[in-house]
Amino acid sequence: MLPSSRTQLGLFFILLCPANIIGLWWAVGSPLVMDPNSICRKTKRLAGKQAELCQLEPEIVQEVAKGTKLGVRECQYQFRFRRWNCTSHSKYFGKILQQDIRETAFVYAITAAGVSHTITQACSMGELLQCGCELTRSRAPPSPTVGPGTEGTAWEWGGCGDDVQFGYEKSQQFMDAKSKKGKNDIRALIDLHNNEAGRLAVRSYMRTECKCHGLSGSCTLRTCWRKMPHFREVGDRLLERFNGAFKVMGGNDGKTLIPVGDNIKPPDKQDLIYSADSPDFCSANRKTGSLGTRGRVCNSTAMDTSGCDLLCCGRGHRDETVVLEENCLCRFHWCCVVQCRKCSVRQELSLCI
Repeated sequence: MLPSSRTQLGLFFILLCPANIIGLWWAVGSPLVMDPNSICRKTKRLAGKQAELCQLEPEIVQEVAKGTKLGVRECQYQFRFRRWNCTSHSKYFGKILQQDIRETAFVYAITAAGVSHTITQACSMGELLQCGCELTRSRAPPSPTVGPGTEGTAWEWGGCGDDVQFGYEKSQQFMDAKSKKGKNDIRALIDLHNNEAGRLAVRSYMRTECKCHGLSGSCTLRTCWRKMPHFREVGDRLLERFNGAFKVMGGNDGKTLIPVGDNIKPPDKQDLIYSADSPDFCSANRKTGSLGTRGRVCNSTAMDTSGCDLLCCGRGHRDETVVLEENCLCRFHWCCVVQCRKCSVRQELSLCI
């Protein structure tokens, strides 16, 4: 059983794209909350496990929508200084998802991670009846932290640990849309791999948090629990994987992926993989999903991807002065209002030509 790329693409359209594509008033960053019934009702592409979630656990589907938006917002943050900036414009975003390039690998990974993160967080906040805090009765006691005042301290699990396994399983159930495919569906294998890499970027980096208990600030007992990494950390980690992504091709058996090139180690489960080279994204091209970089703000002194030389693709840039309004001379008035004036600020911008 392998995931259908068309199913995954249809899911992204439903969760992310504006109304002119699927008849839903939905765009990334919208303050409106997506009705899970609309997600389930408006598509015929949902696979068995997805349809089952829609019928039995619509509140999970709502968290899926939130997680997908979280992932795309993080994608836009991580790629804000790159030629492709993870635009959610439907006509272009859809073209990106139809290709098997590094950018697509990141989108799949970060959205699968976002779904896992939001579902787990909803469990910890008591917003889902199916789950709650992590069960720690069978877990080994936390390792003591070496430091002043910790000698002889008793340790135990407590608090509300994040049940990341529940979020992982629900993300897997919905994002890995399964259907019968042919024996040589390399794209399906790649999508599955990148979805898993995203979930592992959350599950494999749980941290232990502790709180001391005792009289007069002593630490006679320390209660510890497990927490997910902040989602910005997840995005940073997946961006590192994007920068070192592996190009692969399908093996002769149609069930394995082989790295392209000599003496390259096989990618592990947390690596991102792709099979086609990315366009340069310098010029607008609806075929490839490129909006181009004309008019993008760049940094004339930077030497990295945000610099005008790289971002503008050698076309050069122009400097422009803009006048912006921002809050200034803010004062706190008891109780409890902050009043500010509006000040005009001139700012010099460099724009790609």
